[in-house]
Amino acid sequence: MGFEGKTVWITGASSGIGEALAQAFSAAGADIILSGRRVDALNTVASGIATDTLVLPFETTDYDALPEKVADAVAWKGRVDILVNNAGISQRSLAIDTHPDVHHKIINVDLLAPIWLTQLLLPEMIKSGGGNIVGISSVAGRIGVPLRTAYCAAKHGLIGYMDALRAETEQLHNIHVTNILPGSIRTDVSRNALTKDGSKREKSDSVIDNGMEPAECARQILEAVAANVPELIVAEGPELMLAKLRQSDPEKLFEMTAGLGAQIAEKYQSGDDD
Repeated sequence: MGFEGKTVWITGASSGIGEALAQAFSAAGADIILSGRRVDALNTVASGIATDTLVLPFETTDYDALPEKVADAVAWKGRVDILVNNAGISQRSLAIDTHPDVHHKIINVDLLAPIWLTQLLLPEMIKSGGGNIVGISSVAGRIGVPLRTAYCAAKHGLIGYMDALRAETEQLHNIHVTNILPGSIRTDVSRNALTKDGSKREKSDSVIDNGMEPAECARQILEAVAANVPELIVAEGPELMLAKLRQSDPEKLFEMTAGLGAQIAEKYQSGDDD
């Protein structure tokens, strides 16, 4: 599938993977709908895009406002060909310490919000003859990662929803669903992660700082969407190996993550949460 003349709607488009995807899809000829909360940042991204761009800001969990936003997105070019559910928030805290509100917020933003946006757009996509829906999950959507219990719950859930949706829509409605499982990508995901009390962490991880460039992540995602790949792990080294172990040798994975989790938890409790 080529992207020339397609309309691509990206949530969480103001920075990181979302911004890189906007640039990559535009370079491939697509018109771009940019969504997120920060209007100034969205406008900055839009100013660097050569194809037609619609800045459509909203809060992903404002469910009452979403039907109108979907109508605006569809009306812009008459259809949305590709929806990229990218908006999300991560976590850095031990389960035992984490306030229930943190779990509620992360699951709301990372799981329920993309589900509802997809549900609202789905009838329009069926009416227009098909399309692509992309869920930006995580390697943490396949394996249990320490300090990310709520995040893992949400990202595992997103994969489950997208897999079931694919089964319902691929052959009947020509709607292709692609799950993306990024590992460490060089973004602000760690700085914006929620701590045990719901405050922002405001610091990055060394593994994130040394991670894959967002542009390379976006390149791999575009290739997967073009080829209607059901699932793509965008990771390198140990992260890629662990994600693949979840299917090939889960017992070995659980043994490895138990040891890793103990080390990370001890460091975290000592105040070293890098």
